[in-house]
Amino acid sequence: MAGRSTGLPTQKQVIELLDGEFVRAGYEIDDVVIDSRPRPPRITVIADGDKPLDLDTVAALSRSASALLDDLIAGDDAYVLEVTSPGVDRPLTAEKHFRRAHARLVDAELADGTTVTARLGIVSDDAVDLVVRERNDWTVRRIPLADIVKAVVQVEFSPPKPRELELAGAAGTEAEA
Repeated sequence: MAGRSTGLPTQKQVIELLDGEFVRAGYEIDDVVIDSRPRPPRITVIADGDKPLDLDTVAALSRSASALLDDLIAGDDAYVLEVTSPGVDRPLTAEKHFRRAHARLVDAELADGTTVTARLGIVSDDAVDLVVRERNDWTVRRIPLADIVKAVVQVEFSPPKPRELELAGAAGTEAEA
């Protein structure tokens, strides 16, 4: 993308401009939100990857994104740039979302109308293992992703049990509870 423009770029322009930089860092741009109402306007870049965004990575991506955007946006046009992750309230809609949320607790609504709170296990062959508590024991249920109407990661305030993590295929990744 060559030359400076006047005003704010479009969502498409921002994605095209920043995509290569984010991919090199191991992340993909999930969304770009441009809000021109506040002064200065805000450009929010929502990125996700197989490893969670940490503060150092956010800072590095913010610096490189800002430098690229500064070259695109006319010098006198101020803006606020925010690089962030999707957050836990984003519904899991694609296989990569389920894979990235491995070993996290989710509330899922299934196509048959039932709901389940479960720990996400291994994702493969368009299905996911859900570790659920049934009759005072942990059980693994293999559910096709197409049968999950909605799934949202839950915030946890205590660590999961070792057996639950083991069944999710994540033994040793969390502190033993």
